[in-house]
Amino acid sequence: MTSTPRSFGPETQGAIYARGLGGAKPDIPTAFPRLEADAAARMSPEAFAYIAGGAGLETTMEANRSAFAHVEISPRMLAGAGARELGCEIFGVRAAAPLMTSPIGVLEMAHPDADLAVARAMRDLGLPMIISSQASFPMEAIAKANGDGPRFFQLYWGKSDAIAESFVKRAEACGCKAIFITLDTTILGWRPRDLNLGHLPFLQAKGIAQYTSDPAFRALLAQPPEENAFAAAAHFTQVFSDPSLDWARIAKIRSWTELPVVLKGILRADDAARAVSEGYDGIMVSNHGGRQIDGARGALASLPGVAAAAANRVPVLFDSGIRCGADIFKALALGAKAVGIGRPYVYGLALQGEAGVRAVLENLIAELDLTMALGGAKSISECRDKLLTPASFFD
Repeated sequence: MTSTPRSFGPETQGAIYARGLGGAKPDIPTAFPRLEADAAARMSPEAFAYIAGGAGLETTMEANRSAFAHVEISPRMLAGAGARELGCEIFGVRAAAPLMTSPIGVLEMAHPDADLAVARAMRDLGLPMIISSQASFPMEAIAKANGDGPRFFQLYWGKSDAIAESFVKRAEACGCKAIFITLDTTILGWRPRDLNLGHLPFLQAKGIAQYTSDPAFRALLAQPPEENAFAAAAHFTQVFSDPSLDWARIAKIRSWTELPVVLKGILRADDAARAVSEGYDGIMVSNHGGRQIDGARGALASLPGVAAAAANRVPVLFDSGIRCGADIFKALALGAKAVGIGRPYVYGLALQGEAGVRAVLENLIAELDLTMALGGAKSISECRDKLLTPASFFD
């Protein structure tokens, strides 16, 4: 696996300007507002609503961005950051940069190659992907497309422990190196953009390929999904969510696998402390991109407290609200070992498939690299003292 070049930012930036001499402009916009607008024009109204929307009045989405706005970078001059090391190790796999794609379901609404395109792009970039439980292709096909790329698996734990166990064992068999249990979606949040369109893709048998390919799920069906896809979709809605999920039940995963287990969706320091005390291997600070609870705290505002509770005993990861390389810098500075990218890569997928995903990630890495250079950080750890933020913001 190749490492990110030490001059990744200048190289990416320079290549864009060099092509500009011949009149060429980037196919994929380099800043999020234009990226989102172009993707909205390309996607169906239903697809864009599903990806772009949040819960309720979308105040949690706003809080995510407000949290980043409250954190200011305080660059250190003459720090000799001529070479930056962006590579890191995450659960035993080497990543070219502290980025991964967070799991987003039903990617077939953005592009027909869906998760396969993401898998190929991440393989080429040497960055991890987290395969979604709600993927458009079975995890085995995604793993094949990902080849020797680093990958993890995200588990939605519904009513059936048998299905959850089968998913975990399949993920281990197809080369996933960690399991991320999503805690914040034991039931779907109130999402007006989807509701106003009367659109739930799972009822159309989209985004349920992990289930229809799973022996434990198929055993529950009167007919195979190939004969009655909509009956399979209807049954999926009966087993997907279970708000009664608790600490005692998820402990069963230790009898299913020896892979590292990460709890995704932690926002409270006391939940983080319990996760550590119960022996979980990592924490991902996330509010599901604002898609689940309206009025929740911005995820970045919770990161320092969670990192303090983890006390370097397990790695703390982060997603929700990242839109640019400077955002990544801020999350790393507040204690994240690596970050997950969500909506931006889906918009790249919608615009240009695999090439679009690759371009979005390359742009984010380039901006992170340039921010580190300008901020005086030669490594991820050196980002830590480059912020100027009111302490009261994190209380």
